[in-house]
Amino acid sequence: MSRIKEFNLPDLGEGLTEGEILSWLVKVGDTIELNQPIVEVETAKAAVEIPAKWAGVISKIFVEAGTTVEVGAPIVAIDTDPSAGPLPSDLPGPVPSAESLAAVEIAPAEGAVEPGLIGGPAPGGRTAVLVGYGPKNTTAKRRPRVGTPSSPTPVEPVAAPAAPPAPVVAERINARVLAKPPVRKLARDLGVDLTGIVGSGPLGSVTRDDVHQAAAGALEAPVATPTVTTAPAAAVFDASREQRIPIKGVRKLTAENMVASAFTAPHVTEFLTVDVTRTMKAIEKLKGRREFRDVRISPLLLVAKAVLLAVKRHPMVNSTWSAGTNEIVVKDYVNLGIAAATDRGLIVPNVKDAGRLSLLELAEALNTLVQVAKSGKTPPSDMAGGTLSITNVGVFGVDTGTPILPPGESAILAFGAVRPMPWVHKDKIKVRQVTTLALSFDHRIVDGELGSKFLRDIGDFLTDPEGALLSWT
Repeated sequence: MSRIKEFNLPDLGEGLTEGEILSWLVKVGDTIELNQPIVEVETAKAAVEIPAKWAGVISKIFVEAGTTVEVGAPIVAIDTDPSAGPLPSDLPGPVPSAESLAAVEIAPAEGAVEPGLIGGPAPGGRTAVLVGYGPKNTTAKRRPRVGTPSSPTPVEPVAAPAAPPAPVVAERINARVLAKPPVRKLARDLGVDLTGIVGSGPLGSVTRDDVHQAAAGALEAPVATPTVTTAPAAAVFDASREQRIPIKGVRKLTAENMVASAFTAPHVTEFLTVDVTRTMKAIEKLKGRREFRDVRISPLLLVAKAVLLAVKRHPMVNSTWSAGTNEIVVKDYVNLGIAAATDRGLIVPNVKDAGRLSLLELAEALNTLVQVAKSGKTPPSDMAGGTLSITNVGVFGVDTGTPILPPGESAILAFGAVRPMPWVHKDKIKVRQVTTLALSFDHRIVDGELGSKFLRDIGDFLTDPEGALLSWT
């Protein structure tokens, strides 16, 4: 059994066919342990670190960072038994015998041709030949030129040609000087160098008077170079002022899913503006409790709890349209998705079976989900199987939006920014904490009545969360 094991790109889950090598965590010659992360790969769902299947030494890396590799293709080779000595491929080749070296014909020095050329010596003392024409067995000789004797004859020395006369100053006239042909001729006749004259004519051109003054010695050439005004460059609109971003990985899959969802499920969006003053006060109370002191708490926690309790009242919202079986599949569990913006694009990881968690467990699960998403290490399993989602656009200062359903889900809630606004409270206008909710749903499953009741119950919970927790659970 070979000690060199080729490690292939594994199937990272749910029909993925390829991945991009983001970075290698090891290099050739490194000693690695079993299950040590060796490479970071981005798939259409997430960026993951892949551990080694064997311990040993990295002997070869087949693909460089930035390369997209199909699932099942080899990406690295591992020497699983480095203590056994060097590999056969690393050992030196056989040493030639004295007899074989003596049989090699060495090209003679006389009439030798430049090494590497046909008929000339090649590395190792061989004679370079054309393939298929055999080795050269004779010494190359130069053929005599036509019209010359075959034997060497003395050559009479040829007198060197007389040096040409020094050019006159006028011949050094710079063609870039602006002057008319008659002026140039006058300068040549008078032996005046136009490059030493600052022209007084239009656009700085040299005139006849300038040439005469220079010839008479009345005009001294200034040392400073005349200033040339350059017109501003015209604006260009081409690839030099464009940026191209490859559509791949998470961004590519997100785009495909959004298009499929938008043109498959008939979307309806409803809006509800809610006074969440009591929700904000409840958040402050939770922060003061001992069991919540080490947990980051935000209004999203109570929004998530409101959604989970509303699902218990309206389970049809937590379902999937199955075109293959012509059925509506109602889920008795809620895998609550939370949309997260990352450097690689939008992902929607979900909290598994979120309806069974206590408020503290839900807070911890949401914190973990968000932290892992921001690090870019969300595994594909955390993004699979979602049943209902929330997108918190309020963190960007946005009031609300019309979210698109994740594929296979029947509803998604957009939670907008919480702002102090004038509000009618107990028949008086007061400043209250207000937000706007937007619920998009699949109209094949959720009709207007069901969607309205579901959204209303979420709003009622956020209006008085403490009372709802006491009466709804």
